[in-house]
Amino acid sequence: MNFKDFNLKEEILKRVEEIGFEKPSPIQEKAIPVVLEGRDVVAQAQTGTGKTAAFGLPILSKMTKGQKALVITPTRELAIQVSEEIFKFGKYLGFHTATVYGGSSYSRQITHIKNAEFIVATPGRLLDLLKSGRIDIAPEYVILDEADEMLDMGFLDDIKEIFKFVPNDRQTLLFSATMPTAIKELAKTILKNPEFITITKKQVTNENIKEYIYVIDENERKDALIRLFDYKNPSKAIVFCRMKRDVDDIADYLSGAGINAKGLHGDMDQRKREEVIRGFKNDKIDVLVATDVAARGLDVNNVSHVFNYHLPLDPESYVHRIGRTGRAGKEGMAISLVTPHEFRALSRIQKISKIELKEIPTLDDVKDNEIQKIIEKISSVKISPKAVEIVEELQGEYDLFTIAAKFANLLFSKEADGREKIGKSLDEAKRLIERSKNQGGGQGRGSRNNRYSRNRNNRNSRDRGGRGRR
Repeated sequence: MNFKDFNLKEEILKRVEEIGFEKPSPIQEKAIPVVLEGRDVVAQAQTGTGKTAAFGLPILSKMTKGQKALVITPTRELAIQVSEEIFKFGKYLGFHTATVYGGSSYSRQITHIKNAEFIVATPGRLLDLLKSGRIDIAPEYVILDEADEMLDMGFLDDIKEIFKFVPNDRQTLLFSATMPTAIKELAKTILKNPEFITITKKQVTNENIKEYIYVIDENERKDALIRLFDYKNPSKAIVFCRMKRDVDDIADYLSGAGINAKGLHGDMDQRKREEVIRGFKNDKIDVLVATDVAARGLDVNNVSHVFNYHLPLDPESYVHRIGRTGRAGKEGMAISLVTPHEFRALSRIQKISKIELKEIPTLDDVKDNEIQKIIEKISSVKISPKAVEIVEELQGEYDLFTIAAKFANLLFSKEADGREKIGKSLDEAKRLIERSKNQGGGQGRGSRNNRYSRNRNNRNSRDRGGRGRR
């Protein structure tokens, strides 16, 4: 099946071809025809499966001048991402988008909203505008994107309140990676006879991602991270931490080791956050260190590695994290550092993931690996006349072996250092994991209090402001 089979507008098909979309993803293949029919949709699919195109392409194809579509997303980063995607898809239709999330004056947002066909908003500021009477919108299409994330962040009541301000005569689409009871109940109240679409785990699992875990002691995290960076040599990576304070600490630590890294978390001002995201997307930053919340909605196709500096507490978060690599048909790698206190969380993740236990490379392993890469690099190099001229000139001063050794030395990026051995051996790690299972799952903390704290903190930092684009 290809996009021409969907009977989309010619302007949309032209953009799809220019962007380089070839075959629709499973969620696009199932959702686009139903959306074009005008049906309400409840779709369950993971992040990174092409959900924005699944609702954006058909709605853009259906819309006429004067109509409006409203997309509600959990975070500012995701709102920006969705808005950029919609703007890209609708290039030849002349539609405008408004992104409402925080940092701009009310008057500017209101102007953008009035002039836009597509409004992409986070719940807090959108509800502020609606309740204050500063905007009065009547969208023909309403989309809830990442509904389960909005539930986790404490926005469920806001969502219910927002739907009191939109017309009953509308087409409503709900997209969510998981379907907890609260989301199912919400769907019953805001959708009319919806079509349910589920992309199975088999379809979601990205076989291009290799997943590894390394068992370490708590005081070895930083050393283990640097050692794995030296050994894996990622071209572009995301390092996930649990706490905001860890983000700054690890970003500074990596920078001190000569790695081009920047942090991203909720306490940064919006200008700085956008600057970091833009730098990462444009390859000016090699490594992004982030919390789960800060990285939501981040869509970058060329991430080679994802590192879990701390293991997430639940499988859904793990799937969301590693889904940032292995995109667009490329191979990716997900690496997790695990201490015995995290074995309970690990056991939950192992139920849904093919994750392989590995041993942290030794210092000698790193050196041998670097030598092998240099040998491969030399083997593939073609000899130019200029290179021959340089060697001939050097032969007047050095023998050939010395010349070759000097050039080989230039190819070393940097000499790895640190302790020879980090983390548990493979046998010891297996023994500890097995003992944890026999004792009832390890010593990991429960997630209930953590989730409550996270929700409360997120509500306290509710979004403000907005922006638009033409």
